[in-house]
Amino acid sequence: MTTTATLIGASSACSRWNAIKWRSIRKHVLRLQMRIAKATREGRWNKVKALQWLLTHTFSAKLLAVRRVVHNAGRKTAGVDGVLWRTPGQKLAAAKSIQRRGYRPQPLRRIYIPKKNGKRRPLGIPTVADRAMQALHLFALEPVAETLADTNAYGFRPKRSAADAIEQSFNALAQRQSAQWVFEGDIKACFDQISHPWLIENIPMDKPILEKWLAAGFMEDGIVYPTTAGTPQGGIASPVLANMALDGLEAVAQSAAPRSQKIHVVKYADDFIITGASREVLEMKVKPAVVAFLKVRGLELSEEKTRITHIDDGFDFLGFNVRK
Repeated sequence: MTTTATLIGASSACSRWNAIKWRSIRKHVLRLQMRIAKATREGRWNKVKALQWLLTHTFSAKLLAVRRVVHNAGRKTAGVDGVLWRTPGQKLAAAKSIQRRGYRPQPLRRIYIPKKNGKRRPLGIPTVADRAMQALHLFALEPVAETLADTNAYGFRPKRSAADAIEQSFNALAQRQSAQWVFEGDIKACFDQISHPWLIENIPMDKPILEKWLAAGFMEDGIVYPTTAGTPQGGIASPVLANMALDGLEAVAQSAAPRSQKIHVVKYADDFIITGASREVLEMKVKPAVVAFLKVRGLELSEEKTRITHIDDGFDFLGFNVRK
């Protein structure tokens, strides 16, 4: 191919990418997502699976997945292959290259983020191709996750924020007759410890794709290490997978004690509070139920961060200090 032909091809790809009508693309994907959500509400799981397959194989969703990858905050951070999608031609070619058949994710690039307590949080950076595949399948999984989510779960969900979680905490604790005791829960290394078998058994998505993500491993100092548990912090789909693993916590806590005990749950990712009328109920009934719920998923409470507090003493939650 001559230099002139190459330039013409690049110009053509650029014009095609820039001419995409993103509003129409989003509407098409949203229509399929609404059908998935409706089938989920009706418990028609075979239809959910069929619609998810349809969505992940439509070119509109692939275009939108690539757009999400190249517009998010990590678009300038490469994975182990060092590849980034910068030009319109590269973005269009990337959308065309997303295929389920023969897909094999590469290991994540391991970096570390400093924490306030002096420790470091591991972060796994997928390649841009793997991010796009995760974004594509997230379009199909998110309608299910949102339909089945706990009512008072606020972390990593559309149109919800930490401020909403604090508002719900106020609603549960502000009245004179409200609960006086608060169980402050923190899950130990939640993203790193979630059971792979539990995820594969219970997450309603393309199982072979999920298995490949979980088994991709990570690379550090040129050495590839296998992963046997957890979802990588840094993956686009990881927050939703973690949220789905913790869905049901609200129902478990509320069923552990009579309604008169004023049990309310407010959850933001792996941080949560549970209100109660007495310390004894939270300690003897609610906490054992929560521990059992987490154990099935390969998780456990952090002893140093989990405590039961009276509302007059106050507690720290999502950067706020809440007290009467």
